[in-house]
Amino acid sequence: MSSPRRQAARAPPKSSPEINRPDLQSENLESSLLRLVNDHQNTAIRLREHTEKSKKQAIKSASRVSDLLVEAVNGGVEECFVNEKRIEVEIRALKATIMRFSKQTDQWLASTHAINNAIKEIGDFENWMKTMELDCKSITAAISNIHQS
Repeated sequence: MSSPRRQAARAPPKSSPEINRPDLQSENLESSLLRLVNDHQNTAIRLREHTEKSKKQAIKSASRVSDLLVEAVNGGVEECFVNEKRIEVEIRALKATIMRFSKQTDQWLASTHAINNAIKEIGDFENWMKTMELDCKSITAAISNIHQS
């Protein structure tokens, strides 16, 4: 192994700036590493903030889309509900009209039957009158024949 003297003989004597130089290098290296760590942390924080902001915007947009879809669907449902109520009102009105027409039709049928019966009776009376007239003519003819003979 080499003695300390030989090493001293081989290496040039160190001046005072060279003595501090390894310390400077280690300080520079340490400060560079600290700067890199800080830069990384700052970048990670900015990225996290950007991610959080984007997440909030995405949630807000999704919520808005959801609200619009619900409004669109509810609008159709509301329109159907209004139409259903309108149809129900019309059905009730038509039912009342049908009942009124049914009663009126029954009254007309009763009146028509009464008129038919009256006409039949008139027809029967006419037939009776014709029969009576023929009977009277035959009796008159028979009496006339008896009286002339």
